[in-house]
Amino acid sequence: MLSPLSLPEPPKNKILAALPTMEYERLLPKLKPVELKLSQIVFRPGEVMEFVYFPDSSMVSLISETAAGDCAEVGVVGFEGMAGISCILGVDRSPYQGLVQYPNGAMRMTVKDLRNEFNLFGKLHAGLLRYVQGLLLQTSQVAACNSLHSVSERLARWLLMSLDRCQCNDLPFTQEFLGYMLGTRRASITEAALVLQAEGYINYRRGHIKILDRDGLIDHSCECYPVIKTEFDLLTAPQGIVN
Repeated sequence: MLSPLSLPEPPKNKILAALPTMEYERLLPKLKPVELKLSQIVFRPGEVMEFVYFPDSSMVSLISETAAGDCAEVGVVGFEGMAGISCILGVDRSPYQGLVQYPNGAMRMTVKDLRNEFNLFGKLHAGLLRYVQGLLLQTSQVAACNSLHSVSERLARWLLMSLDRCQCNDLPFTQEFLGYMLGTRRASITEAALVLQAEGYINYRRGHIKILDRDGLIDHSCECYPVIKTEFDLLTAPQGIVN
């Protein structure tokens, strides 16, 4: 169930925060603050989407599923973006499952309202198109990362991406969940977590990972993390949103 929350002022979501005051105020009656629950599915692949979500302190994983039932995360949406971006590309259905990996607040809007606003070609239109560019880079970079880099490097990259979005040092993720996110065996996640813990970068206990040394994680991670972070920092900077 989605729980009502008070409206954030100013908005924490970067796309909404970049809007001019008049444009944001026009959107406010169409935005509903909601609380997303851990492991909640906000949309399923192939199903018509009714809502989109602008996370502020939550994260939504984009999960790709095979016909055999195997799953892997191909992207993550936090306060820098919007979950359900395919609806602005003329598509009613998401190719991915949207799974809440970190619970907390978000702003929800109907797909119909979003498309109406998008078609006004204002700042929201420009900001969402720039976000599409960032998400395309993220999904392609994650695909390359999962094919080319070690599990410990991939885990470091994934933890850093999650850390940036939830902005907390204690992440509630089990080995099973991490294996699901990275598309690898639970045993491989255990080995990778032990490597990072032995280096003093994290402290892992059942169900929780505490980040002890962010800089160390960056050094251990592959180049995929700075590539993705730099792109999103550029695309979501206020001066980057143009008419």
